[in-house]
Amino acid sequence: MVKLSVIVPFYNVQQYAPDTLKSLRANARQDFEFILVDDCSRDETPDILARAERELPGAVYVRHEKNGGLATARNTGIDEARGEYLTFLDGDDWLAPGYYEQLLSSIEDLGCDFVRTDHVQCTARARSVHRVPHGRRGVVLDPRDAILPADRSTSVDYAYAWAGIYHRRLVDRGLLHFTDGLRTAEDRPWIWKLHREAESFATVGLLGVFYRRGVASSLTQIGDVRQLDFIRAFDQVVAETAEDRDAEKLLPKAVRTYCAIISHHLGSIERFEPAVARKLKSMSAVALRRMPQGVLDEALDSMDVQRATRLRRLRRRPAPAAGVAA
Repeated sequence: MVKLSVIVPFYNVQQYAPDTLKSLRANARQDFEFILVDDCSRDETPDILARAERELPGAVYVRHEKNGGLATARNTGIDEARGEYLTFLDGDDWLAPGYYEQLLSSIEDLGCDFVRTDHVQCTARARSVHRVPHGRRGVVLDPRDAILPADRSTSVDYAYAWAGIYHRRLVDRGLLHFTDGLRTAEDRPWIWKLHREAESFATVGLLGVFYRRGVASSLTQIGDVRQLDFIRAFDQVVAETAEDRDAEKLLPKAVRTYCAIISHHLGSIERFEPAVARKLKSMSAVALRRMPQGVLDEALDSMDVQRATRLRRLRRRPAPAAGVAA
């Protein structure tokens, strides 16, 4: 029986894939499988993965004939996975040797639906530890209790799918798949759904994932139209939270986070292509008008003056022509 399935999407990462695969080899175990999903790369990544399929113990190679984005690639891996537990890694990141064995032990000892972990962020030669914004470690808790407060960073703001491990029962309950086709912020509806609907979770102070930032091919570094999928992602967060039994308590957090992300993108709008920048403003203005207006008013009142002013000004923009905000 496969104990752990590791889902690793790759897209045009020929420069980094060898290090990623080397770190997987240093984590291999007889009952682990590594599902390597190539999302229709156009560089040498498919050749590297085809070789890994032969040389890496437990490797399963799957290739998309059409690029679908990170969410779709992860879903392909989930559908292929046979493990009792699942985890994720991105194709340009890497692991400490033996990390997955420790990660697996943590969730088996705790017996919960999912476990969240800290990670090391790597930007050029700089290294910094980023911790799950949740104080209690090694204790099984109700995931819903980790969503609030609205005005502080909480576990739903630490959305990295690879920073944790997940029991297969979450797949069976329909909680582990991502929204198909989302090309950015795909982990936001996903982490909110986990925290609203899973039954138990814990955080542990385990370091072993090295997250590479500043990669030129990474979507977070590219200011094209795919970045605007964050609007579709947060629309989903707000809509699903509005249907929750605790909507009155949870919506302020969802709306405030959405506003903060809009403000963040507007604050660095110069990195977008001009046409995309215009579309960002139009779509964001419409998104603000879609939000529950009373909750939005409270969210803006709770934010600092600079962000609140920027968003109120955007909210007053004339409605765009039909189809612009689609």
